[in-house]
Order: sequence, then structure tokens, then C-alpha cells
Amino acid sequence: MGYTIHYNGKDYDCGDTETVLDALLRHGESVPYSCKAGVCHSCLMQALKGQPTEASQAGLKETLKQRNFFLPCSCVPQVDMTVALAGEAELHHVSAEVIDKTPLNAHIMRVRLRPEGEFSYHAGQFVNFFRDESVVRSYSLASVPALEDFLELHVQRLPGGQLSPWIHDQLAVGDKVMLSEALGDCFYTRRDPAQPLLFIGTGSGLAPLYGIVRDALQQGHRGPIYLYHGTRSREEIYLVDELRELAAAHDNVHYQPCLSREEAAGFAHGRANEIALERHPDLKGWRAYLCGNPNMVEASKKKIFLAGAALGDIFADAFVHS
Repeated sequence: MGYTIHYNGKDYDCGDTETVLDALLRHGESVPYSCKAGVCHSCLMQALKGQPTEASQAGLKETLKQRNFFLPCSCVPQVDMTVALAGEAELHHVSAEVIDKTPLNAHIMRVRLRPEGEFSYHAGQFVNFFRDESVVRSYSLASVPALEDFLELHVQRLPGGQLSPWIHDQLAVGDKVMLSEALGDCFYTRRDPAQPLLFIGTGSGLAPLYGIVRDALQQGHRGPIYLYHGTRSREEIYLVDELRELAAAHDNVHYQPCLSREEAAGFAHGRANEIALERHPDLKGWRAYLCGNPNMVEASKKKIFLAGAALGDIFADAFVHS
């Protein structure tokens, strides 16, 4: 049976188990989206008529919920709905200039951006990066607001991707791009500066961890900090020298790069999460940050909880590809 979605002056049918986003895409509408998992918020819409489902408003600010904003990727409608894209005023879009592009390895490009006007964020949060109205992807912030006057992204090239190849090959220094406000709750808070911290990342999941670790140190964290970063091979890992220098400069920082498919001097052999959990079997009283491959993130969250960490002390940012 399904329901009717009125969008952009037209009526579209939506199947019984179909989300609003999938229905609009099936009918050929160009709607911005990225993860399709309710994480990135890049598809945010407003219901002008019809109540959004509770699931489609999970994680939104109360002010947005009260104005019927919702995530169409998570909304299987229960009534006919009239919907519209969130306006720029609601999302607080910001223009930013590209000030630097530097390859960090063969697959990851460091992009530094200078926002026009004030831009508030915490290291480790993410922004939605707009190529145009329909192509948008989420990238975590590796920069630290107290240390740098720019935003830093680590963009991994995804074969066949709509945005990352364009960023690698065509985006140029001096170009202007549009960003959303900073989103996400994976960042450091100085509620217990002596608490042990565990960081586990894979691939470009290092980006937010690189920011959070430096932010914690900048805020005076004195408890032990353990960072495990893993990739398959030596050519895929990055910032090794920088992180070794950071660990050498701070007695409480311990950094371990990990390679799962090859052995090399100075690198642990195996998956980063498995190595970390083997070395730290008792995590009671610890705080953990997990970023990167969604399978790694979900599996590690459960194991870290079973190892004694409180659920409220486990922060995660799964890199879900479109």
C-alpha cells in the first residue's frame, strides 16, 4: 500500500518498507545524501505536513525535532508527507577556501580549508562537504581549534566515488567550497584529566583521532594515551613520523602502527583492534575512541564494553561509505 510523498511540487509513491530517501531517489529526484545510515545528517529534511517517525529524528537537536526536521534515510513513513530540503539557514552552511592540498600517501589527501567567518567545532567532529546540491560527503576534522586557524580533512580516494576523486584530482588551492556546521559527539572533554584513553583507528579513521589526541594534550590531559592505527600494508599507513615524534615529546602518549597483511620493522603485525584489546584486557575506568571501518567499530565497541569500559565512555565514528 505505502504512502505518498509530496516533494518539489510532485507526488511520489513510497513502498511499505521503503524510506523517504529511497523513494525520492527511485523516482529520479536529486537529493543530497551520503551514509544512508542516519549518521552524517547530510540528507536532513523538514516535514511540512505529516509527522516524521521517531527513528528518523534520533540524534537530532531538540530545536530541529520541534520544527519537524528528520532524516529521510531513516524514515519509513506512517502517513502521507510533504517534505522539503533543509534550508541553508537551518544547517548553518559556511563557505571555506582551500589553502593547501598535500598527499599523505598514495590514497589519502590532506586538505586544509579556511572558513569565511567564525566556525566553531571540536577536534574529532565531522563536516558535510558539498560539491553541489546533490553530491555531499562527510569528513572528520583532524585539526585542533586551539592550535590551528584552518580545518584539516584527510580524504581517502574511493574508486568510483562521486566526491573523493574530484577532491584529489580537480579541487585546487584557492577554490571555494561549502561546508555544514560541525556535527558528531566523538571528541574530547576534560572531565577526568587522569583517565586512561584508548584510541583505535583504521585507514583515514586516523583523522579524528589525530585531532582528539592533540586536543586532549592541549587541554592538559595527564592520563595515559594509547593510540593504535591499522592498515593493510605499509604504503597505506600515514603520519607515522609525526605520531612517533608526538609520543617522544609526551611521556603519557603511546603510539603503535599496525599492519594486517605484511610484516615490517617498527610495526605490529595484525589488526589494530585485536592488538589493542590483547594488550589492554582490563578497560574498567577507561575512555575509548573508535574510528574507521564500521565492522571494526561495532565489534570493538562490544569487546571494549565487555572488558569493563562504561558505555558512556565509548565514542565511535564509523566511516560508512555511500
